[in-house]
Amino acid sequence: MTNDQYRIVVIDDHPLFRKGVVQLLGLNPQFTVVGEAAGGMDGVKVVAELQPDLVILDLNMKDMDGIATLKEIKQLDLDSKVVMLTVSDESRDLVNAVRAGADGYLLKDMEPEDIIARLSEALDGQMAIPERLGRALAVALREDDTTDRNQQIAHLTEREQEILQCLAQGLSNKLVGRELGIAEGTVKVHVKSLLRKLNFRSRLEAAVWAVENGIKD
Repeated sequence: MTNDQYRIVVIDDHPLFRKGVVQLLGLNPQFTVVGEAAGGMDGVKVVAELQPDLVILDLNMKDMDGIATLKEIKQLDLDSKVVMLTVSDESRDLVNAVRAGADGYLLKDMEPEDIIARLSEALDGQMAIPERLGRALAVALREDDTTDRNQQIAHLTEREQEILQCLAQGLSNKLVGRELGIAEGTVKVHVKSLLRKLNFRSRLEAAVWAVENGIKD
């Protein structure tokens, strides 16, 4: 084995497909399959023992599904990349996989050459996702963030909600203070708190989101 070869474990409960993936990888000198598993529970054990560079993981399996298996593998705290290989192009499955720590999400109906190319991307540290799912992922994550934030709005204090409305109006901390009759320093504290609670990186991001979601008035 050369230094350029990557060690791979394949976890899939469909023997025919699993063997097909192993054969496909065997055609590429960049890869060597060091282990296989027909289910999530055995798969986690194999990964823990072999510590491969890459795990190719099915989503729907009988004993333990792919997301649960992915979480177990990530808890092993290895350097292994994990790429889901599934028939599901549902955005919910894609989002769940990404949020559980997947390094890629590929579809079983992709061309073999494309799958190989995407696996190489994952090993290079890139997120391996087919182009047609990339936009769906962005939209789904944004919708999820909006849903989460709408739920978190209820956890803001009354003052924080007032300040969020002021941010949506484009007011500075000084003008917010004048509007609400509080010190500018107090405004800063509330802004920092609401940004943290709603997971915004900046007041501008919060203001834009508030306007888009009708929180301006």
